[in-house]
Amino acid sequence: MADRWFEIATVDHFWIRRRFEVLQRLASGLLARAREIAEIGCGNGLLQLQIEKAYDHEVAGFDLNEVALKQNVSQRSPIHCYDIYQRNPALEGKFDLLFLFDVLEHISDEDGFLRALLFHLAPGGKLAVNVPAGMWAYSEYDIAAGHVRRYSIPTLRETARRNNLLIKECTYWGLPLVPTLVVRKLWLLGQHDKGKVISTGFDSRNNFINEMLGLVSRCEPIPQTILGTSLMAVLEVGRNAG
Repeated sequence: MADRWFEIATVDHFWIRRRFEVLQRLASGLLARAREIAEIGCGNGLLQLQIEKAYDHEVAGFDLNEVALKQNVSQRSPIHCYDIYQRNPALEGKFDLLFLFDVLEHISDEDGFLRALLFHLAPGGKLAVNVPAGMWAYSEYDIAAGHVRRYSIPTLRETARRNNLLIKECTYWGLPLVPTLVVRKLWLLGQHDKGKVISTGFDSRNNFINEMLGLVSRCEPIPQTILGTSLMAVLEVGRNAG
């Protein structure tokens, strides 16, 4: 993710709040029951902080972006500058719940990355994933943010299938925000300054707009498989795993 994003993204941003609300609707039980939780690509720790406050649970954070880690806002969760491809033996099968929030879309080699990630997942563990939805929405913002792709339920299911993963729960979300992505795509045409593109595409400008967008974003059922600007899913390893 572009460093500018970490300067704008806070737990008060309407999109960050809505993402956590969707997670709670989709997987609150998993969070309540989990013993060892980690987030791969924790960045500045927004999800870690939300889980700490809502569930009184630590979430180990792993990332390679030192700029983001220095801005990490988690209050008591450990953070590590760690490359999952290293497959540290001490972390093998350690976590029964892994978060991969807004990371997979940045990865060219999905399969190699997921194999390295699953090394850290305990038997019977779950993987919670959030990704941007709809290649129709791919824009200069995605390029500036380092997105290789956006997903649909079928394409995420195919990625899961190749890696012996099964989607247990999934939902599109952000349906009311679809018009804003269309406007953003048109507005950013021809713009290439990465910092400005990220600011224009993600900054909610002021508290009033932020609150209004937050209210609008909630006007959808969850789960839903119609359309959205993001896609969230809970996955588990299939029975054929060796």
